[in-house]
Amino acid sequence: MADQQYGKNQQNNKNVAEGIKNTAGSAFETAHNALETTEDIAMKTVNATKNAAKNLKDNMKKQSR
Repeated sequence: MADQQYGKNQQNNKNVAEGIKNTAGSAFETAHNALETTEDIAMKTVNATKNAAKNLKDNMKKQSR
């Protein structure tokens, strides 16, 4: 009987550990995706700023002619 209970406890512990591992994996994946999204937004902002500065410079050149 004690061996049977021990086996059940071991299986429960294994299931809990697997659940924790899966939850942690999901959390890291979510964090990774959020960082990629942040990076994409930042790069789009940098590109938009660069384009706006170029357009401003080009417009100033045209006006000074």
